[in-house]
Amino acid sequence: MVRDAYFYAVPFMAAAGLVGWLAGALWSLPLLLLAFFFLWFFRDPERAIPDAAGALVSPADGKVTALSPVSDHGVSQVRISIFLSVFDVHVNRSPIAGAIRKVAYQKGKFLNAMNAASAEQNEQNIVTVEGDGQTVVFKQIAGLLARRIVFTKKLGDTVERGERIGLIKFGSRVDILVDRSASVQVKVGDRVKGGASILAYLSSEPQLAAAGARQGSQGAK
Repeated sequence: MVRDAYFYAVPFMAAAGLVGWLAGALWSLPLLLLAFFFLWFFRDPERAIPDAAGALVSPADGKVTALSPVSDHGVSQVRISIFLSVFDVHVNRSPIAGAIRKVAYQKGKFLNAMNAASAEQNEQNIVTVEGDGQTVVFKQIAGLLARRIVFTKKLGDTVERGERIGLIKFGSRVDILVDRSASVQVKVGDRVKGGASILAYLSSEPQLAAAGARQGSQGAK
């Protein structure tokens, strides 16, 4: 369980005790239900992390809502979007093993996370992880209810595949950007689990080809 559960649940439990003492046990029931909801919401189950070579695991629990071709500075990529409802586990995990090369926090709106515009306009934390010959970008995106993004790692930290790296409180969205050469294993509508579900298998061919092209141009000089 994430420790934030106690920050929310304990005050409601204390209030329930006070209300129960002053007005009777029945009046304290709604407060107790809210306390138990927060304890349940911030659950943090253990997951079996796949060890298959090149596997990119889901950074969050939720539903795959989009598989979209995108371009970043002329590089063709695939964006995998995952929507987290209030009923999903909200702990986020690293999709690959590697080093955190960039962390950029972007202030913005709080549109519904199902809205396609939320990918660019909403408040979000953009993390770049480099490892296994690939660079993967994933975004922790705030939603209509989610007003706080937590990221527990620092620039330069090394992470393992499936390692816990933070959470987004309440309904939200996570986007993962991978090279077009990746072999995507999910489709729109699939339910995935953070750290356990394989979203794609990565290939190092694009970077190897780029390296070969650079060596060829240097040899031609």
